Amino acid sequence: MVESGAASESESGPEPDLALDGTGPLHEQIRRAVAARIAAGDWRPGHRIPFETDLAANLGTSRMTVNKALKALADDGLIVRRRKAGSFVAPQARVQAPTTILTAEEEAAALGGDYRMVLIASEIVPPPGDLVAAGTFAVGGRTRHLMAVHRAAGGPFEFEERWINLDRVPEAETGCFAERSPGAWLLEHVPWTEAEHTIYATGADAVTAGPLELQEGAPCLCIERRTWIGDDTVTFVRLTYPGARKRLVGRFHPAG
Repeated sequence: MVESGAASESESGPEPDLALDGTGPLHEQIRRAVAARIAAGDWRPGHRIPFETDLAANLGTSRMTVNKALKALADDGLIVRRRKAGSFVAPQARVQAPTTILTAEEEAAALGGDYRMVLIASEIVPPPGDLVAAGTFAVGGRTRHLMAVHRAAGGPFEFEERWINLDRVPEAETGCFAERSPGAWLLEHVPWTEAEHTIYATGADAVTAGPLELQEGAPCLCIERRTWIGDDTVTFVRLTYPGARKRLVGRFHPAG
């Protein structure tokens, strides 16, 4: 429920333009564009979303299309809708992850040197059985499975194995990942509402050792990440790093 003191459009300054990406149905483009404004912090909790009629006029579409986009955003928990008052950014701060999500390009920049990605595999497949059993993906779903190695500063620093939920992100079926990393593409095209990281030590196996130029069993750090839109998985990715090329640093404040 939005407090009565929530800022109105006139109190919060001019609205940033909604940048539609031109991919997929128009209501999905509007949903992603609004979610991106929320994720970027341009529209904060309690902020009133422009009225359906205004959005329809500005975007040159029907009110029904806008309504469909806003309903999806409400289902995802990003906005709340109040009869006659309009739609507001949900008060829950659910668009921030407990650990920063960096793209491979950003990690490469921190290492220095030229960045390059080598795409090893790309296929449309059912989700693996262990991820279905864990509830990550639904039975009978479709995913885009990608494997890539990321290189910078003279060598490989990350092996990526990723599954993208095509039932939730259908545009990923034709998305091009030959030059842009899958993580960067997803952050640009798909808003997310929640993320979970699992971090553990492991050894290079038969799949990761070659691309990472390691001996099998060499120490590695693995980060498994799942992101959601509402109750639906967007993607599950397993990132494996040579132990000597990855550090995790966190800075915290005492709970108050």
